[in-house]
Amino acid sequence: MHELDEALRELIPRLRRFAVSLTRNASSADDLVQSTLERAITRWADKRSEGDLRAWLFSILYRQFLDAHRRSRRYARMLEFFSGRDDAQPSVERTVIAQSTLQAFDRLNPEQRALLLWVSVEGLSYKEVADILEVPIGTVMSRLSRARQALRQLSDGEIASPSLRILK
Repeated sequence: MHELDEALRELIPRLRRFAVSLTRNASSADDLVQSTLERAITRWADKRSEGDLRAWLFSILYRQFLDAHRRSRRYARMLEFFSGRDDAQPSVERTVIAQSTLQAFDRLNPEQRALLLWVSVEGLSYKEVADILEVPIGTVMSRLSRARQALRQLSDGEIASPSLRILK
């Protein structure tokens, strides 16, 4: 039991980061992580022994989020992504591009955000994501490709060129 407790404690920051990205609200994210941990502990006997604990917990969290989202059909207010201070001073151009990308990311649907976070931020393999979603790996790959394409298109549209007036 001590090993389970230690493993769960190590994964809580990752679960919370993912929950915040989905809910856009710190208190909602904390509630989602808590309900995920409660469900994992109560359903521990149902977990496949050969399965990855991290992927199993992400799966539970994601399904909990979808269930809550379907019930309410409303998102919580947006939470700022970066609340910590960064010592390095990024250029104005990099800041604008980063803000544009984050705004574009916020406009993606929850499924696309989840895919991009799992693969790009959490480092899950396509197989692990396929297990979470209970779909074939090829489906994960095509959905991820569409999510990346949507992010690129939204990002490109964020920085509009200034309109020019013709002076006589």
